Amino acid sequence: MLSLATVGFALNFWAWALLSPLGPMLQEGLRLSALSQALVVAVPVVVGSLGRIPVGALTDRYGGRVMFPVVSVVTILPVLFLGLVGHSSLVSLLVGGFVLGMGGTAFAVGVPFVSAWFPPRRRGLAIGIFGAGMGGTAISALTTVNLVKAWAFAAPFVVTAVALAVYAIVAAVVLRDAPGRATPRESLGRRLVAVARLPITWQASALYAVAFGGYVAFSVYLPAYLKTAYGLAQADAANRMAGFVVLAVLMRPVGGWLSDRIGPVRVLTSVLGVVGVAAALQAAKLPLMPWATLAFLAMAAALGAGSGAVFALVGMLAPAEQVGSVTGVVGAAGGLGGFVPPLLMGALYGAFGSYALGLAALALVALAALLFTVTRVRSKAPRPRLEIA
Repeated sequence: MLSLATVGFALNFWAWALLSPLGPMLQEGLRLSALSQALVVAVPVVVGSLGRIPVGALTDRYGGRVMFPVVSVVTILPVLFLGLVGHSSLVSLLVGGFVLGMGGTAFAVGVPFVSAWFPPRRRGLAIGIFGAGMGGTAISALTTVNLVKAWAFAAPFVVTAVALAVYAIVAAVVLRDAPGRATPRESLGRRLVAVARLPITWQASALYAVAFGGYVAFSVYLPAYLKTAYGLAQADAANRMAGFVVLAVLMRPVGGWLSDRIGPVRVLTSVLGVVGVAAALQAAKLPLMPWATLAFLAMAAALGAGSGAVFALVGMLAPAEQVGSVTGVVGAAGGLGGFVPPLLMGALYGAFGSYALGLAALALVALAALLFTVTRVRSKAPRPRLEIA
């Protein structure tokens, strides 16, 4: 069940990230401004983020067996639209990207689905493994531009749509919800109100907005940043972004495993410190090799581990029947955290011809999140019991 959920998450995230590697190509073909290009890649992020709130609550009610196929089938529609007809104008890109955001809601399906299959002491690692499905963005980065060049603009979209269709069929037949899964009986509105009253909802939301939001922001905007700031070719920039994504993906289960062992608060304080230092250094526009590369890789590792730690915290503190609803709100915060930075970076570069202010702002936000973790979150999180072999 964990493997099937992870594959479903990866495929939907692959679809969710299709526009990002094509950003420079669309900018040149449609003569988009830097801000318009940022908006094209950011719209699926914000829609997919806000959509996690109702999708997470629906997963609490109907389970992942129903919601994984539904989300996958719905995502096929904008994928085909964008690949076949929707890439000819800014308006059609924004409309298609708006619906494409549905792919990003798969995260809110998987976390409660996986959580129900594992006891609390193992949820950090299990959710971390599931979270590695965000590597779907790496698949997009590595294949999208190459498929367009080798075949046609529609090629990566058609391939993704076929993969989603096959998964939807397999999920409908094979997926099973955990025995004894807690099912809420209240209405959607009452459940969301109850979730809003939980301290863990807002604490985890703030931290995930920084951790996963930073990951999303870089995964969608890094190709444009590298091309503009360092003059890299589009394919080279996309490949480097894929390296960033792969490292973040690999570190997410590590962050969950470490949280099971030493506690999510300790993990979060460490990784937020790394993000703050690396972003502050990169604000000075370090030479690409090796220093800027090392700075971005350090941020990738820290953001990936931090994302895993946040949901280890959710698994520990959220009531079992509300994990999906809490995940929806927290996941929305993470996605929204990834929506603002690309727009801010594009606007700042357009105004000042430099990305330094945007990276400096990231360093300050990471520092603020670190202080919040130490002062507010630490008192609520239980201390793990270390098992010595």
